[in-house]
Amino acid sequence: MRKKVSIVGAGNVGATAAHWIASKELADVVLIDIVEGVPQGKGLDLLEAMPIEKRDSHVVGTNDYADTANSDIVIITAGLPRKPGMSRDDLLATNYKIMSDVVGKVVEHSPNCILIIVSNPLDAMAQAAFRQSKFPRERVIGMAGILDSARFRTFIAEELNVSVENVTAFVLGGHGDGLVEPCEVVVALGRLHGAPGEFAHADQVDVGLFHQIEVGVPAGFGPLLGIPRGAEQDGGLDREVGGLGAAEGSGRTHENDTKSGSEAEKAAK
Repeated sequence: MRKKVSIVGAGNVGATAAHWIASKELADVVLIDIVEGVPQGKGLDLLEAMPIEKRDSHVVGTNDYADTANSDIVIITAGLPRKPGMSRDDLLATNYKIMSDVVGKVVEHSPNCILIIVSNPLDAMAQAAFRQSKFPRERVIGMAGILDSARFRTFIAEELNVSVENVTAFVLGGHGDGLVEPCEVVVALGRLHGAPGEFAHADQVDVGLFHQIEVGVPAGFGPLLGIPRGAEQDGGLDREVGGLGAAEGSGRTHENDTKSGSEAEKAAK
C-alpha cells in the first residue's frame, strides 16, 4: 500500500515540504489549509509537475481534514510566522491554540500516524502536540534537531571551503538560543575541536588522529552516527531524552568527551 503524508499548512514551509516529498516519490501527499483555493492550487501545480520529474506521487490540496484520513505521517506547519523583531516565544499563546485545534482534528482522522512538528516555538508546540494527541513520545517529533544540525554543517563547510557531504556535525537542545553546540565535528578525514568561531582554517583538521582509528564506526566514534560519543554504548542518549523523545530532547555527552585525541579513543574502547 502506498504511504500517505498529510501536511497541515500550505504556506511556504508546507508547500516546500510537499514539493520535496512528491519529487522524491516518498509518499502520496495531502496538503491542507484553512484558506480556500490555496492548497488546491499548490497541490495541482505539484501534481502536474510529476510527469516532468518522472515521479508517480499523487498530490491533492484540500480544506477538509477528512481527506487526510489514515495518514502515515502528518507534518504540522500551521501557525503564525514570526515578524521582524519577534522571538519564537512571542508566538506561544496564539500558536498553542492553533496547534491544539489542528492536533485534535488530525488524531480524529489518523489515530495511528506519526506527528512531525514544524510550527514555532518548536519545543513548546511539540510538547503541546504530545499532550493533546496522547501519542507515545516516539510518535511526536520536532524537526529542529536535523534542521539546526544541517545549518551548522553548512556554515562549517562554507568556512572551510569543503563539500557539505564531507562534514558531519550535530547540535542538541531547543530550537533557538538555547541549543548546545557539539564537542566534536567530523570534517572529511579529520576532526575539529572547539567552538564554531575557532573553525577558521582547514589546516586545523586533525587528520593524523583519524588515521589512528579504524575506518568505519569504531567504539566511541558516535559523531559519525550523529549521536554523542559513548551514548550508543551505554544507552545514555535514550535515557536522557525526556518528554517527547525525538521532539527536542537533550542528550548527554559521555565523560570521554572532555578528553581529547588518542586519550579519548583509548578510554572509549
